[in-house]
Amino acid sequence: MTTASNSEKKFHHAHHFDSAEHQYSSSKQGIWLFLCTEILMFGGLFVGYLIYHSLYPEVFHQGSHMLNKTLGAFNTVVLIFSSLTMALAISYVQSGKRKAATWAMLVTILCACTFMVVKYFEYSHKFHDGLLPGRYFTNLELADVKNAAMFFSFYFVMTGLHGVHVVVGAALIFWVMIKNIRGNVGPEYFTPVEGVGLFWHVVDLVWIYLFPLLYLVG
Repeated sequence: MTTASNSEKKFHHAHHFDSAEHQYSSSKQGIWLFLCTEILMFGGLFVGYLIYHSLYPEVFHQGSHMLNKTLGAFNTVVLIFSSLTMALAISYVQSGKRKAATWAMLVTILCACTFMVVKYFEYSHKFHDGLLPGRYFTNLELADVKNAAMFFSFYFVMTGLHGVHVVVGAALIFWVMIKNIRGNVGPEYFTPVEGVGLFWHVVDLVWIYLFPLLYLVG
């Protein structure tokens, strides 16, 4: 693979790679290996969730009714749409449509910001109602439900960790957007954009599993 900040400059692979093609394939393998570790991390949380759900189904049933399904569904649509705009951004970079790629990345970042704003309001509502994990759980409506705080422990850990990934993903998209504006990526070199895009798709995929597990379990 070759790249250029303009038509006169070419992308030169790092000295520890045999060729630009070697660097490209190694980068792709590296990002896929990283994504596998991400899936394993969330997979462990999913397994723990399913185990405790099978042990305390009533707790999870009651807890899910305290979540706002409308906001959860809205955020699901937002992230699915952001996957589309990120895929378009990659396609535009590969075809040399720099301006269109910039706009697609900007829309993706705005979707990420929208998602986090919605989560802010969701979290604020949980704090106000005392729907917190562990000993901080003070909600009177579920006071008689034994282990009621358990569900919200899973809720905050899983959605909080996912939220961190959304913020990191948005920052990475901003980074490759700047590279695109400067002409440092294009049809001859798009590895950073493709790698960030793969990360963002995994972030979206995780939420697609989180939404029914947490919001629709009841």
